[in-house]
Amino acid sequence: MSGVIVTDPPKADPKDVEALAGFGVATVSEAMGRTGLLGPEIRPVQQGVRVAGTAVTVLSPPGDNLMIHAAVEQCGEGDILVVTTTSPSTDGMFGELFATALHQRGVRGIVINAGIRDTRELRGMGFAAWSRAVSAQGTVKATGGSVNVPVAIDGQVIRPGDVILADDDGVVVVPRGRARRTVAASEARENKEAASRAAFLDGQLGLDRYGLREKLVELGVTYQSYEEYARDGAGA
Repeated sequence: MSGVIVTDPPKADPKDVEALAGFGVATVSEAMGRTGLLGPEIRPVQQGVRVAGTAVTVLSPPGDNLMIHAAVEQCGEGDILVVTTTSPSTDGMFGELFATALHQRGVRGIVINAGIRDTRELRGMGFAAWSRAVSAQGTVKATGGSVNVPVAIDGQVIRPGDVILADDDGVVVVPRGRARRTVAASEARENKEAASRAAFLDGQLGLDRYGLREKLVELGVTYQSYEEYARDGAGA
């Protein structure tokens, strides 16, 4: 497998990245029209952590972490390393030594569509990680791959310089060119949710706030007392 290492790709504006870091993954995905989410199998190894950064991407053969070593050189302050493989893999391709090198360069975390290990050490050093698997299985360094090229995870295309936002709910990718307007859309959604939260604290029901009673009627859903329900034989 031949490959390419692309240097100095354009990145999303740091101000937009920091603004997106103030929102949850669910909010940002909803603000983009329910798009951008990596699959639910990509899970955090820690809890209570949210990070946002610009993607440095790695495309690697399964069970081989040579290109992660190559990618470290391309990483800098505010980046998040995003790794996927050319075919499915759960091998532990990333661990504490990689995290040490990346942390020293100001990298905010890793998203890997494969296995990760040394999870206790990663949590101890505060290096955030999301992975498809946790596995102690080691890897080799024998085959070429690519760094800073478009990659796909769970149907989502991630390009170098895109914004990666990750928290307890998973991971979402915001295309670099959409970052600024996604900030605005996320702010609008948060304001809307804040108004709904206040209404619910005041006792209002979602059925009324969202006009869902009419939807129930439209769908033919009816209300019956327990006596009516039992009399019709359905409650027997």
